[in-house]
Amino acid sequence: MNTVDALFPAPTFPPSVLSPQRFPGISTDSLSALQYVLKDNHKRWHIFWNDLKFHNHITHRALALYALGSSGAPIRTFYEQDTQIQRSPIEPPEAITPANFVEHLADERYYQAYVAFFSKEIDDKGTTRVLEEYIFSEPFQSQGSEMLNHFMSSLLHAFIHVGHGLEFGLKGMVVEGLALAAVHDPDGKDIFPPSFFNSGMQAAEAQVTQLLCSLALNKKEVDGAVPTAKDTHVFDVIARILKDERLRVECVKNAGKEYKQAVDDYGPAIREYVAQWTIDTTKPGEVERKMEELFWACSVLYAVGGFDEAKGFTAEFFLMHLVTSSLFLPSLIAYLTPRSQALLLRGYLSTVLTWWVGRGRPALNIKSFMTSTPTQPAVPAHDGETNTKEIDNPFLPIIQSAILHPNDHLPKVQRSFAHFSALYGNRPAGYFKGTELDGAELLDGSLFVRAAVLTMDYVGWVREGQSAKLWHLGGFF
Repeated sequence: MNTVDALFPAPTFPPSVLSPQRFPGISTDSLSALQYVLKDNHKRWHIFWNDLKFHNHITHRALALYALGSSGAPIRTFYEQDTQIQRSPIEPPEAITPANFVEHLADERYYQAYVAFFSKEIDDKGTTRVLEEYIFSEPFQSQGSEMLNHFMSSLLHAFIHVGHGLEFGLKGMVVEGLALAAVHDPDGKDIFPPSFFNSGMQAAEAQVTQLLCSLALNKKEVDGAVPTAKDTHVFDVIARILKDERLRVECVKNAGKEYKQAVDDYGPAIREYVAQWTIDTTKPGEVERKMEELFWACSVLYAVGGFDEAKGFTAEFFLMHLVTSSLFLPSLIAYLTPRSQALLLRGYLSTVLTWWVGRGRPALNIKSFMTSTPTQPAVPAHDGETNTKEIDNPFLPIIQSAILHPNDHLPKVQRSFAHFSALYGNRPAGYFKGTELDGAELLDGSLFVRAAVLTMDYVGWVREGQSAKLWHLGGFF
């Protein structure tokens, strides 16, 4: 087997029962198309498609379409379209070694060298040890390295890329994602200070295997999303931030640098709130509970935060990435030791809250959202009329339309909402009673289909004849 074949074999089953499962429709044709795209992209294109370090998303769309049960044709067609803006690989000036690893961080010329470095490291040590060492260990968090910061920066794209690799069992995606983390620019300094790493439990033995970590997730689901007297729910944290006038953002001072601005202006205050969120990985079911909190939080910040009863729904581009990135938490968690699981969850929450504040900290009128938004899609018919017949499974037309939509982010966010609905669609109103967030007791499992319908209506039912509309980029100021 040649090198690129070893990097991109046929996808495996997901590593956790909380990872998204594959839709029916996968075939030898779709697998052939997927592997062609993954391999050809790896050989022919750089990880950034311009000098501003905008990310090459090709593999993310291809894997989302494959997971949604697409035939091979859309996977191939969208790949050919997406290649039109890509850049050729850059020959690195030298190889990356342990001695010069830190020296060339944030230098895109070394992307291919970091790919080769991480590929060999995984061959020698395994994926879990490489993640533990280069992303979560304290030696790689000092000034000049800050690898957890690199991993969470740039709208979580390295996090997402590695998450794809772990979900689908693709070493190539893991090494590309780690190399991406190495070469893109960190969003500010001291986002995760030394105290952040000292607050967790002691590191587990280095020999802890990915199998044991994933088995820890494959237990009977443990109820208890509502905190006990000693627990702080993520909704409590969000409620406190909404009341803090220090975190009111009136405008964007530097367009394109909203996250860095939020880090510089509000980082210490946000860290105070993140530290209040309780995580105890020694408690049975705690990791599952905390992931569920994050799934709900990201969906609420995007969907409820984007809804205004008078103005309608606004699908905000940056907050949408909170939803699509949260999908990969279970697959990442499955490969980590308990200490790193806690660091990942808390670091992720810090990133999510900073983006939310940086985009204007939109209000969360849960009552209005839950009483004014549809749970049924109004799917346009090809004759221009709206199909008014009730749809037994509203996600079926949504997914079908998302597969063929020209915007590459739509199938990703709809895959996320479909998965969260599969996990938590039967959660009743009152499930979050007892949290501090106003109106949280009204939330139920219909949140996810409501968010999916609103998103579809905003960007357009293109397959059904509507025009495509772009995501909103202006935040909420």
